Amino acid sequence: MEELIAKRYVKALKDGVDLASIEAISDVFSALSDSFKDDKFIKIVTNPDVTIEDKSNILLEAVKPANSEKLNNFVKLLVENKRIEVIPAISVELKKDIANSTKTYEGTVFSDSELDSKVISDLSSGLSKKFDSTITLNFVKNDFNGIKVAVDGLGVEINFSKDRIDNQIIQHIIKAI
Repeated sequence: MEELIAKRYVKALKDGVDLASIEAISDVFSALSDSFKDDKFIKIVTNPDVTIEDKSNILLEAVKPANSEKLNNFVKLLVENKRIEVIPAISVELKKDIANSTKTYEGTVFSDSELDSKVISDLSSGLSKKFDSTITLNFVKNDFNGIKVAVDGLGVEINFSKDRIDNQIIQHIIKAI
């Protein structure tokens, strides 16, 4: 539900604003969303005993370095509509929107064995050519028996499972006999 609400706010926020301004606003919202990882901050902004003016002042002080009247009004609107908890979702949606606008995406490579940086680089360049975008891949070691590549912004997931390949070879041999 928050994602749908955040999309509407992002659409309103980026209306009539250039890409550089959206990137600056995204940086501000990233910093604000990091504040939501602090339990004390959450207790303050969700406390019904704290007035709307105090909540507004806290958030306006946080966005003050951006020096943007539009951003200040946007934060005031969020506070008035009691949508402060949507700020992390707005940050995520802003990043997705910027990625779609610039065709720059980040993905993750999962595997149970270490992969050479050249392999990851080759995967990245191959996917970049395939999707006509700039794709950066990061390696994460986990218990997946094979290689799995996920690029969330594009909705792409590719995997090569050793178990599945072994099963297919066995099935092929059984059919041949």
